[in-house]
Amino acid sequence: MTTSQDIPDQDRPDDDPAELSQWERFGVDTTAPHSARVYDYWLGGKTNFPPDRAMGQAIEEAVPSVKEMAKANRAFQGRAVRHLAREHGIRQFLDLGTGIPTSPNTHEIAEAVSPGTRVVYVDNDPIVLAHARALMVSSPASRTTYIHADLRKPEELFSDPALTATLDLTQPVGLLMIAVLMLIADEDDPWGRVAALRDALPAGSCIALTTPTQDFDPEAVGKVTEAARAGGMTLVPRTHDDVLRFFDGWDLVEPGLSPVLAWRPDGEPPADPKAAYYWGGVAVKR
Repeated sequence: MTTSQDIPDQDRPDDDPAELSQWERFGVDTTAPHSARVYDYWLGGKTNFPPDRAMGQAIEEAVPSVKEMAKANRAFQGRAVRHLAREHGIRQFLDLGTGIPTSPNTHEIAEAVSPGTRVVYVDNDPIVLAHARALMVSSPASRTTYIHADLRKPEELFSDPALTATLDLTQPVGLLMIAVLMLIADEDDPWGRVAALRDALPAGSCIALTTPTQDFDPEAVGKVTEAARAGGMTLVPRTHDDVLRFFDGWDLVEPGLSPVLAWRPDGEPPADPKAAYYWGGVAVKR
């Protein structure tokens, strides 16, 4: 088990070579940008390296408000988890592509509504593994587990003993896919992968997902996609209709598939709901 003492303290902006070497023993490639670390950079975290910051800054040149968009996407996650816990009675969550822990995490949000919630986090990045096992500690009444797995292999995921020991798959599950489907290219059939995940869950389960879109500003998002591709990252924005397909057969809750800023906002509705280039939605399996 990784402990917080095992994890190097990254001291930006110098990025001590000795600390980078420590990360490498976790299997982390510090020489190329990674989506989770770029996102961490936008959210103000410290677990990112020069290539991640360079990528983040290149994307900012195309979309200067991208940091605010990342925060808006994160805020959607909080509202969605609270909605699932309060309105649908969800007491167990499967968080796919969780990324580097950034408080409040899913288990913290859910436990604030209903102590005793169970959460399984899933990611396939070793840097997330190192942080998650050390930092994602649930309350005594709850249970939190981290699995190193790939959402593109749902059959392996659902047969993982750590998942089946934590979640009761005969009871409703809240499936979270927040800003992760953009990392799966069309030729890898993300719709088929998500369908397999949906089919594995019982009635009463819910999906909450977000994904970036070119619908609101095709030119700017096109530049972002090119910057990501030039840096060796997969980033696939999708249209409203393409995102809608991820919910096939499930009932979208109001207000349906919406810009993340417009999905059940706290307080007053945003002046420009399309200021964050993400679609977001929540659906229920009847």
